[in-house]
Amino acid sequence: MLKTLGAQIREFKKDSLLTPVFMILEVFMETIIPLMMASIIDQGVEAGNIHHIYVMGAWMVVAACFSLFCGVMGGKYGARASAGFARNLRKAMYENIQSFSFSNIDKFSTASIVTRLTTDVTNVQNAFQMLMRMAIRSPVMLVFSMIVSFRISRDISMTFLIILPILAVALFFIIRSVFPIFTRVFRTYDELNNVVQENVRGIRVVKSFNQEQHEIRKFGAISERIYKDFSKGERLITLNAPLMQSCIYACMIIISWLGAKAIIASGNDPALGLTTGNLTALITYAMQILASLMMLSMVFAMLTISLSSARRIAEVIEEKTDIQNPEHPIM
Repeated sequence: MLKTLGAQIREFKKDSLLTPVFMILEVFMETIIPLMMASIIDQGVEAGNIHHIYVMGAWMVVAACFSLFCGVMGGKYGARASAGFARNLRKAMYENIQSFSFSNIDKFSTASIVTRLTTDVTNVQNAFQMLMRMAIRSPVMLVFSMIVSFRISRDISMTFLIILPILAVALFFIIRSVFPIFTRVFRTYDELNNVVQENVRGIRVVKSFNQEQHEIRKFGAISERIYKDFSKGERLITLNAPLMQSCIYACMIIISWLGAKAIIASGNDPALGLTTGNLTALITYAMQILASLMMLSMVFAMLTISLSSARRIAEVIEEKTDIQNPEHPIM
């Protein structure tokens, strides 16, 4: 499946490679900025050194502008690559469908083919863009922030190692529960499109035999199934938000409490322990780490939704027609 879909990137490989590069550069700049802020607080504000505040403030502006530039370019190349990838997927499916025999079309059904060309491709397009941007940005930010946090204070940074397994286990159970629901939803989409197609084609027959209410009830029953499944899946996915918020605020409280005790014990002396600037940087890195985890949870949720779509698209592209042209036709 991955080989089949990956082959459709084709002329957008350059854009697909440039997007992660700009995402990594953006994260690197965002990791440096809290260190500059810590330097301003410790060596500028605490020491009363106005010149240092001006110099580091200027460097912070440069880093922020460069980070903004990398973010814009990453978004530009990511959008171009994902839109082009979706275009190639539609083209590959449409060209292969043209060679299908009637038995191939009956195997998928017209309604299913329409769903795969529209909804499924859109899901894969969104997932591909998130893979190039958020799926690269989040782990890199997580690793960079963890490294710098442990360099500032190993003891306080151990808080992250306690929170991360809790989040990982919770996300695993959420994703495992959601995946079969969305797989079932896309099958129901095919049924919905089939009902609509039947009514559009046979509207005169429906009206002639006075079957409008029957068709309305049939459409309503399928729509209700989609509504219930989607609602159940979305409710499970939204558990990410309160879970993440709880972990974020728990980390903030623990870091602030341990950091304040460390500052008092060291007398705000960097040679003896933690400083006010370092504590500010630690809180910022904690926010970045947990924000990256939240983005990863969104990526996993989107991948869970799009995995079924990717399989359905690959099935159409890999399908071989039942009728083959002979190599040496009789003239």
